[in-house]
Amino acid sequence: MIRAILARAKQGHRTTKYPKEPAQLPELLRGYPRLNSAACPEGCRECIDACPYGAISRTPVLSIDMGKCLFCSACSRACSHGAIEMTCDAALAANKREELIVREGEERRMARALDAKMLALFGRSLKFREVSAAGCNACEADTNVLSTIGWDLGRFGIQFVASPRHADGLWVTGPVSENMYQALLLTYEAIPAPKIVVACGACAINGGPFLDSPECRNGIDNIFPVDLYIPGCPPHPVTILDGLLRLLDKMG
Repeated sequence: MIRAILARAKQGHRTTKYPKEPAQLPELLRGYPRLNSAACPEGCRECIDACPYGAISRTPVLSIDMGKCLFCSACSRACSHGAIEMTCDAALAANKREELIVREGEERRMARALDAKMLALFGRSLKFREVSAAGCNACEADTNVLSTIGWDLGRFGIQFVASPRHADGLWVTGPVSENMYQALLLTYEAIPAPKIVVACGACAINGGPFLDSPECRNGIDNIFPVDLYIPGCPPHPVTILDGLLRLLDKMG
């Protein structure tokens, strides 16, 4: 026991100080896209053709749908003109599906806080029931890591619970397979109203790589009203945490 205490004292404070201090992110992180249509010759489709999921368009300015994007960077690698760059900015979450579409020249739209009534209910204590609706376990893993000592999600009053009847909201990962559809509906119905719904990851938002598969329902966007979209494949833990803190007005 004494050895364990000494080792812990030597390690020091290990919980991230975000949002009070900037998060330490890897240089290779693929985050918020920076677009430059002026660099593209007329008729160029290098990035559009390189994207396997139809996340990029040009009408006439470049746009990227982060709800469809898997952040594979195939577009930026294919572009020989430097028109697309994936930055290290991990703040990607939004409240509305259309706000995930990044268009050159438009003001950036980030997740906003719940209304005053919902904040009064959930601002100090927010509990989620997570449903992996045929997820590959990547989004689930990056969600679970937030409960470790490195992130300590509970210090913000946010927890994941085992029963939907003890939850304030539904947390969904995965593209919603036909086999999980009924279970997802029952879980949603079991959560007392008012409730919050979060779509975590590209699969839950739009189907991800399983888009338009006959075995999946392209995520939850057409099933439930969604309060927070967290894009990524999978989203970085900072992306998840940032979205939640913005939703609960805890970034200040």
